[in-house]
Amino acid sequence: MLKLKDVDVYYGTARVLKEVAIEVCAGEIVTLIGANGAGKSTTLKTISGLIRPRHGSIQYLGESIERLPVERIVSKGISHVPEGRCIFPGLTVFANLEVATSSWRRQGDSYQADLEYVFSLFPALKERRDQLGWSLSGGEQQMLAMGRGLMARPRLLLLDEPSLGLAPKLVQSVFDAIRQINQKGITLLLIEQNVHSALNLCARGYVLENGRIMIEGSGQELLNNTHVKEAYLGIV
Repeated sequence: MLKLKDVDVYYGTARVLKEVAIEVCAGEIVTLIGANGAGKSTTLKTISGLIRPRHGSIQYLGESIERLPVERIVSKGISHVPEGRCIFPGLTVFANLEVATSSWRRQGDSYQADLEYVFSLFPALKERRDQLGWSLSGGEQQMLAMGRGLMARPRLLLLDEPSLGLAPKLVQSVFDAIRQINQKGITLLLIEQNVHSALNLCARGYVLENGRIMIEGSGQELLNNTHVKEAYLGIV
């Protein structure tokens, strides 16, 4: 479904992604792990068109997308839920969700079923559909960000640190939602600081260090990898 080959990204003169190669197959959950500053968020931003690679290619469903504008990438079925949620604080929950439908909605094409699906995943959003975004708790804002990503009708959902800063009970709810989203047939590329949970959930994973992919394998293989245990799981 998605294939990055030899992707280089620069911030000015600083090379932050170095020949990155990642593949995500349809129906998978793939996890990208690494320390802060390793280039994980940059990778997702490059896929979604927010950043342009200097070298390399990004193939999605057999088409090169590395030079397409963001709106074209979204319309092709890639939705990006960034770190920090980035909801519209002055809009209601409903308006935040509705705005995401602009990439596909046609005259008379209803989004009611999409809305009900999001509300079934996150019942708290239904209860708060008329509240402004700024009035939601951190966990509710994360639910709203994920719900907004789903309202774009993605085939591939990019999630950047969805559990960051959440209470343990809410972290479990987020992972339950990710599992249900995948069961609906949506492919996911996930960045997650809760490495143990992410590797237990994913089919495959990649370890990104200093802008390079250093290790790849199944979730179980990475859980058993000595370097991953020491560097990311705190197991010596």
